[in-house]
Amino acid sequence: MDYSELAKKSLEARFLSYSPYSDFKVGAALLTESGEIFLGANVENAAYSPCICAERSAFICALMKGHKNFKAIAVSSMVDDYTSPCGVCRQFMREFSADLPIILVKSSGTFIETSLEVLLPMSFGPDDLVKERNE
Repeated sequence: MDYSELAKKSLEARFLSYSPYSDFKVGAALLTESGEIFLGANVENAAYSPCICAERSAFICALMKGHKNFKAIAVSSMVDDYTSPCGVCRQFMREFSADLPIILVKSSGTFIETSLEVLLPMSFGPDDLVKERNE
C-alpha cells in the first residue's frame, strides 16, 4: 500500500501541536478501515501527567466518530529523524490491532514502514483478558 498521503497528513498535523514546554511537535494521521483519515497532535500541560501524544489524540478523534477498525497510522515530528510512538501509545494502539502498520516519517517527508507487532513484541491485548475468563 502507498502511504505517501498518510505521511503527508502527519506532517501537516504537527502544526496543530500545543507544546509550549518542550517545543517538540508531533503529528499523527490515522487511516480507518473505511478510508477516512483522522489527525492528531500532541498536547502538553504544565503538570506533564495530563499530556497526550499525537497518536492517542488521532485514535480518540476516530473513536469518537465510531471507528474501531484501523489500517495504518503515520507519525512525524519536526526533527529530521524517525519519531517512534512511545510505550504508552504502543499499548493504546494494541487495544485495536496487534499488527497495525506504523509509518515513521522524517520531517523531510521520507518514511519507513514498520508495525505494532515489531515495536511491541509479545504484547498484551484484549484477547488475553478473554482467555483468562474462559479458563
